Amino acid sequence: MKIAGVGSAFPKHYFPQPVLSAALKKYWSHRLTNPQVVDRMHAHAEIDGRFLSLPLDAYYELKSWGEANDAWIRCAQELGEQALCRALAGAGLAPGDIDALFVVSVTGIASPSLDARLVNRMALSPRLKRIPIFGLGCVAGAAGIARAADYVRGFPGHIAALLAVELCSLTLQLEDVSMANLISSALFGDGAAAVIVAGAERRLPGAEILDTRSIFYPQTEHIMGWDISEKGFQIVLSPQLPQLIVDHLGHDVDEFLADHHLARKDIGRWILHTGGPKILEATATALGLTRKDLDASWECLRKVGNLSSASVLLVLEDVFKRRRPDAGTYSLLAAMGPGFCSELVLLRWN
Repeated sequence: MKIAGVGSAFPKHYFPQPVLSAALKKYWSHRLTNPQVVDRMHAHAEIDGRFLSLPLDAYYELKSWGEANDAWIRCAQELGEQALCRALAGAGLAPGDIDALFVVSVTGIASPSLDARLVNRMALSPRLKRIPIFGLGCVAGAAGIARAADYVRGFPGHIAALLAVELCSLTLQLEDVSMANLISSALFGDGAAAVIVAGAERRLPGAEILDTRSIFYPQTEHIMGWDISEKGFQIVLSPQLPQLIVDHLGHDVDEFLADHHLARKDIGRWILHTGGPKILEATATALGLTRKDLDASWECLRKVGNLSSASVLLVLEDVFKRRRPDAGTYSLLAAMGPGFCSELVLLRWN
């Protein structure tokens, strides 16, 4: 099994971080006792700017969750098609070559689901196996690769595609000035990423998927997720999250690697989710890594912010296209998300 192609796509609306901070500070000025806290949070996020699905003024015109979700459906189709086409092109494949399509998102819903709409839009095979997955959040990029690998393990002659589309700006609660929402407003952006996973019988170059692991931490549902109401998605983000990573990730990674007679020192390239500065710092502490070890993750965070499930796929794309290790090098791709849980993917480059 191999990762044979990776591609990404972004909306046309890009805003530097100070512009976003100024817009929110102006909007929230009568709700916050100290509007400067918005500036501080945006500055501490270490993000240059973010892509948004809509022009800034359009967000103030959204009157309901339904309107925001309609915008998600429109934009998700456009970006999903672009990301899939780019990933396919990188693997030398066409849309009709996809046998199974996994679609992950936690920022919008649709029925018929996004994958069905892309069948019509992209002329995908009418025999395509469609697997839409909702609710995994930031972990879904890694989990989606794992599930695609499970599929091609059973069908070694097939091609599976993973598509992650996250339009986080369309979930922002403009009436909510809680600390969690203020942090969210400083971190999350919009975009999509796709990965092509080829079965063993398809002789395509790429990164070999050696193994995957899913780990669930009981009684941690309160750490991260959404409260869903008639207003839409309201962020749940516990300050306990960084410590949870420090407490668990190192042990989980060591145990996973040991099953393959490997240790952390054997990993030549780390591909880790860009949750934000505190999350990356906690990850580095848990794994005994330096900032340089996570340079690809820090760079992706700086350029576009946190894109939930798509973030770790952007780091993968950066490594795939610009930081590709020598043949035989091991990589660990990992993300964590609501549940609370982690997903690990062991790769070997060729």
